Amino acid sequence: MPRKLIPLSTSFSFKIFTSTSEFPGNWNDFSANNIFFSKEYLHILEVSSPNNISSNFIGLFQNEKLVGVALTQFNNLSLVNSYGERDNCIKNKIRTVVFKNFSSNVLVVGNNTLTGQNTFCFSKEVPAKELVSLLYKAVEELQRQIEKNGQKVHLVIYKDFPEFQIPLFELPEFTSFYKFTTQPNMLFNIKEHWHTFDDYVSDLNKKYRDQFKRARKKSEGITKRKFSLEDIENYKDRIVELYLNVAEKAPFNTFFLNKDHFEIFKKSLNDKFLFYGYFKDETLIGFNTLIKNGKDIDTYFLGYDEKCQRERMLYLNMLYDMIAYSINKGFKRIVFARTALEIKSSVGAKPEVMYGFMKHNNHFINFFISKLFHFFEPKTNWNERNAFK
Repeated sequence: MPRKLIPLSTSFSFKIFTSTSEFPGNWNDFSANNIFFSKEYLHILEVSSPNNISSNFIGLFQNEKLVGVALTQFNNLSLVNSYGERDNCIKNKIRTVVFKNFSSNVLVVGNNTLTGQNTFCFSKEVPAKELVSLLYKAVEELQRQIEKNGQKVHLVIYKDFPEFQIPLFELPEFTSFYKFTTQPNMLFNIKEHWHTFDDYVSDLNKKYRDQFKRARKKSEGITKRKFSLEDIENYKDRIVELYLNVAEKAPFNTFFLNKDHFEIFKKSLNDKFLFYGYFKDETLIGFNTLIKNGKDIDTYFLGYDEKCQRERMLYLNMLYDMIAYSINKGFKRIVFARTALEIKSSVGAKPEVMYGFMKHNNHFINFFISKLFHFFEPKTNWNERNAFK
């Protein structure tokens, strides 16, 4: 059942939904430019979120008219080995203990499984700053409800906003929040004169054209196959194994996908969700996934056999394949997201700095939140590349 409509004034109110079946009929009006606000995509989060994440959906109303939608996710990070298998140093062990005891219950205002501004979408008829203030009140109410159900919220994080949206948060409500940045979102803009993949390759400078040729040479003997729903079901166990090979080596984890996640994705989004398997001698050695999002292609999760990745430059070849597909199909941009920043830069992606706002609900800890953030956040050093002539 949706939680009751909360009136705030004569004109503004909000509703907190736990299920997409309760959405107003016009919810999808707000997903025209972003599939990640669609009822179909949000249903995936409802039924196949990672085990430590529960999603809530917020409707913002003016005079009972829907004027904004937003996503929140409550993350219980004590159920996840967040620092993965990077190392066993004492600092890492201290971070894990402190983190799980004081910062493991995180209410994310946004989408923890994606990179980018997939937090809210507002009607242009209402000043955005007013709706951010309304969203803040909705999040406060959600916190109260979570804690009423016996779970403490340690941290509240509003995540992944580009620089031009930062002024929306210049409100009294956010003065106690710490503004932070993490790894950038890697964006690949497709140039207008690239009509084929060969046009892209021709624009690479000599160093990165040689890199492309070397990668393609290494990939000889590997075949790529577009997976149907039946293929995803048949290779489920191997897909999970390949996914975990990559995920468990990440510097910081806040979740792991459920075993049936990709099946549910394919059932819900159909041809808007693409799954490609890579084979060597009939053995699945890797996969990647893409989501069609208007004029964008969003890269999603992938997996690979580590030995094949090293020997065959598999990951780099996947990036080239994503670029080729996107150019050939007339997309304008690839959202490569975070991680593997340098290699994505080497194929032509550029970083976009993303900002977030966080607040610890313990006032004493919040006073030191900037220092604690830098203690807990794994550092990533990388050099930006210039791939084109």
